[in-house]
Amino acid sequence: MPDLSIIIVSYNARAELERCLASLTTPPPAISNEVVVVDNLSSDGSAEAARHWPGVRVIESGANRGFAAASNIGIRASSSELVLLLNSDTIAPRGAIDALARTIRSHADVAVLGPRLVDGEGHPEVSCGSMVSPLVEWRQKRLVRGVERRNPAWLQRVERMTRQEQWPDWVSGACLLVRRRDAEAVGLLDERYFMYLEDVDFCAAIRARGRRVLFTPTVEVVHLRGRSAASAPAATMAAYRRSQLTFYQKHHPAVAPLLRLYLRMRGIPPTNS
Repeated sequence: MPDLSIIIVSYNARAELERCLASLTTPPPAISNEVVVVDNLSSDGSAEAARHWPGVRVIESGANRGFAAASNIGIRASSSELVLLLNSDTIAPRGAIDALARTIRSHADVAVLGPRLVDGEGHPEVSCGSMVSPLVEWRQKRLVRGVERRNPAWLQRVERMTRQEQWPDWVSGACLLVRRRDAEAVGLLDERYFMYLEDVDFCAAIRARGRRVLFTPTVEVVHLRGRSAASAPAATMAAYRRSQLTFYQKHHPAVAPLLRLYLRMRGIPPTNS
C-alpha cells in the first residue's frame, strides 16, 4: 500500500493536466505514492491523455460532478495514510510533495496542511485565511483583486502574509494534504459544493473535531489557475455564488436569506436548498 494518494480532478483541461502529471512523475516523489485522476466527463481527451502516463489510474465519473464529489470518488478509491488533493492546473516542483509529507508527519496534531501557492510568474496567491464571513470575504476580495491587478502594495502584503507559518482556519484545496483518518472522520468533502468554498467548509469540519490546520511557507507549489474558469466567467461566478449560499446556510444561517434574495435579483437562481 502506498503512503500517499494524489487525487487530481480533471475537467476539460488536458494541457494543464499533462503538465501537472509531468511535474509528479519526472522525477516522482520519494514517498511511495499513487496518482488517481478523476475525470468529470471531459470532452477534450483528458482521460485518454492521463492513461498514457505510467502508474496513473484514471477514474471516469460519468458526469461533471464538481470538485468535491469527484475528489471524494478519488479518496474512496484509494487507501493510503495521506491524501493530497491537487488541482490539475498546478505544478509541483521537485521535492515539494516529499516536503509536505515530512511536515505533516512531524506535527501529530495537524490534520490538514497547505503550501504557499504562487502563479506562473512567482507572485503569491491568497491560499489560506480566516473562517469565511461577510466581512472576511470583503477583505479577502480586496486582497485578491489587488494581487490580480499587480498592485505593488497588495502584492507586498500577500508576500509578507505567505512567508509566515500560520495556523489558519483554512488552506486552499488547490493543494491540500490531509490525513485519511481525519478526512473520513468528517465524512470527506461536502458534495453540495459544486465548486468553491468546499475547502473552507472541509477545514471547518476538521477544526470542529479539535484537529489543526497548518500553512507552511517552506513548500511552494505553482498554481496556474484553470483555463475552464477563465473561459466561462459568468458560469464560474454563478457556481461560486451557489456554493456561497450553501456555505452561508450551513455556517451563517442568519445571513443566508439576504444572500438568497441578492442572488435572485442578480438572476442567479440557487440550486441548493
